[in-house]
Amino acid sequence: MCPINNGNERIQSNKSSMLSREEIQAIESWISQIGDYHIFTTTQQRIVTAKNTLKFKYKIIGHGFNRIVYDLNNGYILKVALSEVGLIGNANEAYLYNNCTEEVQKYLCPVKEFGTGWLIMKKLATNIPQAIMEYPKLIELQFIFLSYGIIPIDLRLANVAFSEDNEMVVIDYGLFTMDLKSPVLRWGF
Repeated sequence: MCPINNGNERIQSNKSSMLSREEIQAIESWISQIGDYHIFTTTQQRIVTAKNTLKFKYKIIGHGFNRIVYDLNNGYILKVALSEVGLIGNANEAYLYNNCTEEVQKYLCPVKEFGTGWLIMKKLATNIPQAIMEYPKLIELQFIFLSYGIIPIDLRLANVAFSEDNEMVVIDYGLFTMDLKSPVLRWGF
């Protein structure tokens, strides 16, 4: 589990209360290969290679261009980077969640643990038909984030879910930023 630094910011660690040492080593092995996959490699090729390297028993419940998501079957999900942008996204989500105000934090999916190339978050239910009905809430969320100095890059219906209280929560905020010098912005997003 990630230790606390100065009471606020978490330090990245490759220890976990949910993942075994073997699983962490598999992630480390995969992450060490990411630089070998050029921009011309398709997402599907990276997913297949990552699956073959990781050999997890967990079910894949989603993926994007930069990360693959596993269901840990305990109320949490595991996001593993598929690219350098995925590495930045995982680190950014952990940083943002642990360094924003409580007012903003309630709109972000909770981060439980994180390490190099991986992140464990609470699993929330996605309900796209409900999200479509809640489109004005998505716009309201954008203004909330902006009012707290957070640029919500890539805030869209596919990146939200609903809490137990039926509140809209962002589950993918790897491209959000609180810092104009962020690596996210240096990638040109």
